[in-house]
This record gives sequence, structure tokens and C-alpha cells, in this order.
Amino acid sequence: MGKNFVEKIIASHIQDGEMISGQEIGIKIDQTLTQDATGTLAYLQFEAMGIPKVKTEISVSYVDHNTLQNDFRNMDDHVYLRTVAAKHGIYFSRPGNGICHQVHLERFGIPGKTMLGSDSHTPTSGGLGMLSIGAGGLDVAIAMAGGLFYLNMPEVIGVKLSGKLNPMCSAKDVILTLLKSETVKGGVGKIYEYFGHGLASLSVPQRATITNMGAELGATTSLFPSDEVTREWFKSQKRENQWIKAGADPDASYSRVIEMDLSRLVPMAACPHSPDNVVPVSELKDIIVDQVAIGSCTNSSIADLGAAADILEGKVIPENVSLGISPGSRQVFRQAVDQGIISRLVAAGARILEFACGPCIGMGFAPNSKGVSVRTFNRNFKARSGTKDADVYLVSPETAAATALMGRITDPREIKGVSIRDYSANAMVDDSMIIPPSEVPEAVQVIKGPNIKDCPIGLPLEENLKAEVLIKTEDNITTDHIMPAGSKILPLRSNIPEISKHVFEVLDPEFYNKAQKAGSGIIVGGENYGQGSSREHAALAPMYLGVKAVIAKGFARIHKSNLVNFGIIPFTFKNPADYDTISQGDILVIKNLKQGIQSSFELECLNQTQNKSFTVVHDLSRRFVDMILEGGLLNYTKNQ
Repeated sequence: MGKNFVEKIIASHIQDGEMISGQEIGIKIDQTLTQDATGTLAYLQFEAMGIPKVKTEISVSYVDHNTLQNDFRNMDDHVYLRTVAAKHGIYFSRPGNGICHQVHLERFGIPGKTMLGSDSHTPTSGGLGMLSIGAGGLDVAIAMAGGLFYLNMPEVIGVKLSGKLNPMCSAKDVILTLLKSETVKGGVGKIYEYFGHGLASLSVPQRATITNMGAELGATTSLFPSDEVTREWFKSQKRENQWIKAGADPDASYSRVIEMDLSRLVPMAACPHSPDNVVPVSELKDIIVDQVAIGSCTNSSIADLGAAADILEGKVIPENVSLGISPGSRQVFRQAVDQGIISRLVAAGARILEFACGPCIGMGFAPNSKGVSVRTFNRNFKARSGTKDADVYLVSPETAAATALMGRITDPREIKGVSIRDYSANAMVDDSMIIPPSEVPEAVQVIKGPNIKDCPIGLPLEENLKAEVLIKTEDNITTDHIMPAGSKILPLRSNIPEISKHVFEVLDPEFYNKAQKAGSGIIVGGENYGQGSSREHAALAPMYLGVKAVIAKGFARIHKSNLVNFGIIPFTFKNPADYDTISQGDILVIKNLKQGIQSSFELECLNQTQNKSFTVVHDLSRRFVDMILEGGLLNYTKNQ
């Protein structure tokens, strides 16, 4: 039996463990990616290891999140990132060069290589045949230092594509259709690998849309083969010498195969407030909209902007609709200018926003009160847009443009007489804002502004645990719930004492005060706890506030690893019904914790307030247990 593509890449990179589904493996990482909201801490952690130069083949630091500069803090981070990159062998993509995933796809991704990124949408580069995985910044720092990345060997799901998309249907409709059936937790512990005759009709940017939003499945990553379509992409980017043909063996097997006929798909939309709350766009046709946004790392390629311009050409959007366009990169923007795309969008009434994440993370272009915003983004969690009572729908660029034109959610197939052109040729290749590392690193001074604080270090595990339940959450709690984004919070990413004041404020504005008063605490969660962004602050700040354990029905992959990285124990309920017996404020006790976590996967927990006991379990590897004992990955790495 032949190997699938995932198995081939892992086999060529595995250095610890065996490729048995569910077992822990350690793989070598070829490339790393950071962005400014997570990168500052990652590089502080890398510096703390005392290694003069990164040991990866390529590491790139992007500035694309904290570009709204209300005061000195964001730009101070950018100065630090520029100087630390120059000193330690890292490429630096300057502010204004574009969104990390779009730029990396264009300029750095290589088929068959591995990449670790401190952003949950790192799997975007899976669209060109690269095994690209999102992780916490500390995991990325370890990879830059030459360490292995550890994960449980994922189950590989095959997605067999046939047919061809009909006009006005797009790659966004592919992934939204998959999310409808698989849900936001269906991909936990899995990788989705695409194959079949339908591949030939999907461009690399379309494939990247699918792999990007595969993160919303909870998947480890998603992967397409590198074929002749990929070769054409590399040729357009003047990187054909870096292309290789790579993919699954003809007789490859998968744990499960999902069959999808592209010709049967229709325009889809994810309704508030979850990416898997998906229905056909035609069912939403009576919903009046206030705002439309086209862009983000999911849909900001030249093809995406071109499709919107073709639909809007010669028309003007209604007075009640605000339309914002976020090009994915400076390269995309320059090509869009040359091909008349920007002119047509502006003539139709669009506002051109910065080449950055922007509205997707609540950095500007927030909807009005109780507004309806239709976006080509990847997440529509409540309040993520910057407006707590807004309703956000996720759609394709074609649907977004049709909606902006009609002033209501509109199936783009209603717009007659439109022909979507091919804009893939003549890419505007320009690397002038990607700064290589210094050739004289010893002369570089790393500059740290006053808002940049050292990363807090966890304490070794204590023998017994007795702590208050500081908060009890429901299912599918996101890292946005735990640690909000937006223009108010993001500038604090390099200052843990300050950002910790905002932990869980979306759910409980008094959480910080409760944690301060309690001194130590436990969080109780439902299914899929910690889904969404890879932000390690959602684990680091609770650790700083004294959180010792999270007991949940289930965890999202990245957040679970981040908890361990900072010395917080991720327990699950042996009997999920025990979740219902716990209330916020209860005192929980686990005796002989230090010994128990080493000798057993099951421990008894006493709810002292209710005078009831229940069993918690963990599935931590020996390495993860050792990390917990020593207070987290930084301590563990130093001691190793």
C-alpha cells in the first residue's frame, strides 16, 4: 500500500517516535512564520535561549496585525521585530508589505517542506503542497532554535474532488460546504488531504483559501499536492526553480474519504456566530446588510479582488452599504492597480483599506451597532469584528460583491451578464519590502520599547492542588473569548501583566479581579475548549493570573499544547456528566497531584464545596508530563 502525501512529508522529517495514528512524534521544521501580534513574545522567548542565529532553512517575521498605530506601542513592537530579525538570521516583511499567509504563499512556500507558524491560519501554504502547521509562539521559538515540533500523529482524511466549479461558485464554497458537514471540532487530531480529478480546475490561491479555512475545522492542517497547477503558480511568481512535483502515491490510503463533486456546489454562507453555521446563500436573500468586507488571509488574492471588480464594474453600491477592500499583499495591490481592478472598485464606492489583517481581527472597519456585516473572512465569532452586537456572515468574494451591489445578501448567480476574467498571469513580483537578515549581526542593536516586557516563567508543579473554579464556560469557547483581539487589546501582546487584565472579559468582566483575589484557580470548560486563534496569550495570561488547570469536556489542539507549554494541566472529565455538577466558585482539590500525574492517567478530584468526587483524566505524553512538572516548556528546554 502506498503512502498519502502527509505520510510522505512526515516520513522525511520525523526524528522522534513512529508514524502511528495518535502517537506522539517529533518532526524537523524547515521554515517558520510569525506575525507581530504573536511574534514579539516568540522572539523574546527565542532570545532567552541564548542562540545567536535561527537554525531553520528560512524564518520570516511579518508585520500585518498591529498596524493601527494609535500610540507608540505597536510601532515599538515593529522596531523590536525589525532589529531582532536582523540580528538573528530572520527575514523581515515590513509593515505595508501584506498579510503573512498571502506573502508567504507568494514568496517563500516550498512543496514538500514543513513550516510552523505562530498563527492558526499557517495551513494556508498547504495550498501549494507544504505541510504548514499553526502553533503557539513558544513552539515556534523552539523550532527556530533547532528543536523538534511535537504533535500526535494525525489521522489523515482524504477529500476526493471531482467535477468543476460552476460560474459564481468558488473555493470558499468548497470549504464552507465541508464545514457544514464536519463542524468546527470535526477536524481535531486530523489532516485533510485533497486529491482527485477536480484538483486540475483549482488554482493555488483557490486551494489556499480551502487550506486556510481548514483551520476552522479544528484540523492540524490541510494539504494539496504539488502538480502542474502548482508549477504554473511558481512560474508566475518567478520561483519555478523551487517547484517540485509531489503528492500521494496512486494507491495511497486514508482513514476516511469524503467525496465532493464541485459541479454540485452552490454559494454558501456561514451565519452568526460560528464558521460551521452554514446554509446556502439563497436562504438568506431577505437579509439587509450594512457593511461588506473583501479581503483577509482567506480571500485577498488578485483573483478574489478581480472577481469583485468584474461584478461591480460600471455600477455603484447603495448608500446604506459600506464596502471595504483589504488587498492581501503589496504585490496583489500593485497588480490590481495595473489591471484596473482598484479603479473599478473605487468607482463602485469601495474604500481601500491597508494591506493587513485589519477588520478580520477587529482592527478598524467595525460594523455599526446591531449591524449586519458580510465578509470574505474565516471567522465570525461574536464581537470579533469589534462590535459586540453585530451579525457577521462569511461568504465568497463573488457573494460579497453581489451583496454589496444589491444591499442585501445575494446569491451571485442572480447577477446576470457578468464574466469573471482570469487575472492569474503577469504577477507583480516585488520583494523590496522583505528585508534579509544583517550580514554583520554583531553590529545590530536590538531595540525594546517600554511596553515590551519579559515573558513570565511558570513555576514547578506543586504536590497538591486546591483552587477555586474561577469560571465555567460552555462548548466551543474560542481564544477570542479567553483573550480578546481588537485595537484596544492587541497593542498589549508584548506586555503580559497588562494584557492579563482582559482575560475572559467578554464572558466575565470581573474575571481578573476574581483571579487576583483567589491567587490560584481552575477553569471548567465544555467541548472544543480553546478553538480558533493560536494566540498563546490565551494560556500565558491565565498562567500569570494563577490558573493551574483547565478541566474540560474536550480541547482544541493548539490551545491544549499552549496550556502545557505554560505549565497549565489540561484535564478532561472521565464522565462528561460531571461537568454539570460543578459551579463557578466551587473549591476543587486534587491530592498527590505531582505523583499522580506521573503514575496514572486518571486522578480523583474532590469538589469540596459540593462534597462530591469525580475523576479527571489526561492523555499527556511523558515529555508533556515532564514539562508540566517543571512549569512549562521554557523551563523544560533550559533544563534539557
